[in-house]
Amino acid sequence: MSQGHDTIFDWTQLLNEYDYARPQRGEVREGVIMKIEPDSILVSIGSKREGIIPFGDLRSMGDDFTSTLKVGDTLQVYVQDPENRDGELVLSVGMVQVARDWEEALQLQAESGIVQSAVIGCNKGGLLVQFNRIRGFVPASQVAQLHGRTAAEERQHALQRMVGQTIPLKVIEVDRERNRLVLSERLATQEWRKAQKHRLLSELQQGDVLSGRVNQLTNFGAFIDLGGADGLAHISELSWQRVNHPREVLSPGQEVQVMIIEIDASRERIGLSLRRLQPNPWDTIEQRYTIGQEVSGPVTNVAPFGAFVQVEDAVEGLIHASEIDDENAVIPRDKLQPGQMITARIISLDRQRQRMGLSLKQPEEIAKMLAEQAAKREAGEEATEE
Repeated sequence: MSQGHDTIFDWTQLLNEYDYARPQRGEVREGVIMKIEPDSILVSIGSKREGIIPFGDLRSMGDDFTSTLKVGDTLQVYVQDPENRDGELVLSVGMVQVARDWEEALQLQAESGIVQSAVIGCNKGGLLVQFNRIRGFVPASQVAQLHGRTAAEERQHALQRMVGQTIPLKVIEVDRERNRLVLSERLATQEWRKAQKHRLLSELQQGDVLSGRVNQLTNFGAFIDLGGADGLAHISELSWQRVNHPREVLSPGQEVQVMIIEIDASRERIGLSLRRLQPNPWDTIEQRYTIGQEVSGPVTNVAPFGAFVQVEDAVEGLIHASEIDDENAVIPRDKLQPGQMITARIISLDRQRQRMGLSLKQPEEIAKMLAEQAAKREAGEEATEE
């Protein structure tokens, strides 16, 4: 009686062990090559179970992989079908890598990692990308260069231009059962730029010269991409000459050389200059101009106290209201208008303060004034010597 009971118990235990060891679809197991046939490979995965790897699956791994296989080799296999219509256990080596790719995608999602992937196509909804052996999808809303106001036709052209590019991506959804992998370029770019900005703020020094790309133009200056972080070149730092709007000297997408003139790590700001990489015409102003010399140019601005005249690029002279004519009281806008071409004489020149004084008075009046100025200077020099 007890013996029969023991026998029943033993069989139950053996059946449980058999069921536990029975291969399940989606499992990855280690196998040993038992036989290599022209159209398949016979592999043992233990528990007296042998399965076949179709040659088409092996071919997907490439000749470098299949040419080295031999009987007795161990390899990892994926259970594709525990039992097909012929009762065979169908295995795959290609799906092993696919399973690993899904695990890698899950890990990237959990760790908020960033991966570089190639864009292999696009449709109306977004981009198709290749993540190892898995095809992923980037919705148009997650493409960095697109926004809600982008017109449909423009959006489609932008997506088509990205085919063939390699872009940074962040995993936002993994659903292996539905074969769904969704990624975001926008989140990856934001995170990458944030990391790049912190790196640049810690590494850059005042006086460094970098290449950058004009990203945005505003009334007060230009934002320039330094490779992950934007710096601001104020309108006063774009050129030595007067600039009314940055679009006069720059255009979006333009590549430029800039100098770092300010770093504020606490406010995460980088100040840039283009003009400091250009020759300053005031450094050699005294080699080109002298007191009493006639100069010509257009009036650039008229103010209550006088008018500015462009003598050359980045050099303006000021005609004070008292130097417009021989009258005692003159309103500059009554005599001069912006754009008007005039000829005037230089009556003062200050290289350090970058100022040039001009006069429209008669030559004899100017000569008399210059003589008086020279006499005062000589008197001052003599007094200093005494």
